[in-house]
Amino acid sequence: MTKITILALGSRGDVQPYVALGQGLQNAGHRVRLMTHANYARLVASHGLEFWPAHGDVQAAAESPEVRALAEKGNFIALTRHTAKLAAEAALHWAQDGLAACQDAELLISGVGGLNLAIGLAEKLGLPLLQAYVFPFTPTRAFPGVLFPPAIARLGGVANRLSHHLVRQVMWQGFRGADEQARRQVLGVAAAPFFGPYNSPALRDIPVLYGFSPSVIPKPADWSGGVHITGYWSLDASPDWTPSPALADFLASGPPPVYIGFGSMGSRKPGETAALVLRAVEQTGQRAILLSGWGGLAAEKTPDNIFLVDSIPHAWLFPRMAAVVHHGGAGTTAAGLSAGVPSIVIPFFGDQPFWGRRVAALGVGPEPIPRGQLSVERLAQAIQQAVGDPAIRQAAARLGKAIRAEDGIGAALAVVEQM
Repeated sequence: MTKITILALGSRGDVQPYVALGQGLQNAGHRVRLMTHANYARLVASHGLEFWPAHGDVQAAAESPEVRALAEKGNFIALTRHTAKLAAEAALHWAQDGLAACQDAELLISGVGGLNLAIGLAEKLGLPLLQAYVFPFTPTRAFPGVLFPPAIARLGGVANRLSHHLVRQVMWQGFRGADEQARRQVLGVAAAPFFGPYNSPALRDIPVLYGFSPSVIPKPADWSGGVHITGYWSLDASPDWTPSPALADFLASGPPPVYIGFGSMGSRKPGETAALVLRAVEQTGQRAILLSGWGGLAAEKTPDNIFLVDSIPHAWLFPRMAAVVHHGGAGTTAAGLSAGVPSIVIPFFGDQPFWGRRVAALGVGPEPIPRGQLSVERLAQAIQQAVGDPAIRQAAARLGKAIRAEDGIGAALAVVEQM
């Protein structure tokens, strides 16, 4: 048995894959503690893991007017600058929380959310750190970094590889000051190099895991043998979860509806967003399930062909849909692709445009519609294309079948146990 601490900070979509990974590791006999925000205490505990709280309320931060405005504009650099300021305020608390969470740990695991802190903790405590990502973070010549447009690829493999290093710098430089403060005042270790801690001894000769499907992104030829694309780390719907009678009746009363929800992405004008979505659905003649999420998507009066829910397990719902419309977060994209139904991605920022382009390239959905360009006509056209094009439906079904045949958690477990 290995005592493992997983650090996972961010939105629910950022955290949930690590809950799934942790559950798999614990089921295999390891002891797993997951440090994340208090918002997810119930999520973590309900899957049998030891929860360790990290300072701060991520939901309150995501719902703040500042974050909603920046998310809607899609300016990732400005949003990173703002979140870096929030992180600087929490950095010392997180370092203290992390030290406590890592007591008696033998292995640390972290993705991008919590990576800098995890590296500092690994250096302080002399622990190996297993990097576990849900989007490409290792530089490669095969394709551009997730924050860059695909046009970069025209400049060749060198430009592609450089773009990945630039992604790392965008994610590091804004947090460098907070990281240095935490290292100096709490951890008592040397400051990380100016260009980041990516060559830390804590990472040397340690495998890297990627929790996405090789059917979605094949392993680039220039990634070393220590980099493993395992398949998705997904949570199954709880066996005791059942839909409300009203939802069950709605699903049974007609053809499969279209799911529309933007997860934790905020909107400064949720009423206008809801009105746009309702008008688009009306144009298509489809039935729809609208997820309000943190974005406040709501409609005071919904027609009979619309059902409004606050939250629901994607693993249960998505296979019952005709198509899924979402923001393109890594976790929601994984759920849509795994379900084998067409996806329509409305990206806001970050890695979401990357996943939207990947969906289109795989032929399992229309071209993504950036949030700033969303209109009634464009959304209606995308829904009609996703639902009505047999080629898209067939491609989505084939890809979903391939993904469901993979065992991402089992493959990750094999790497951990080989260590």
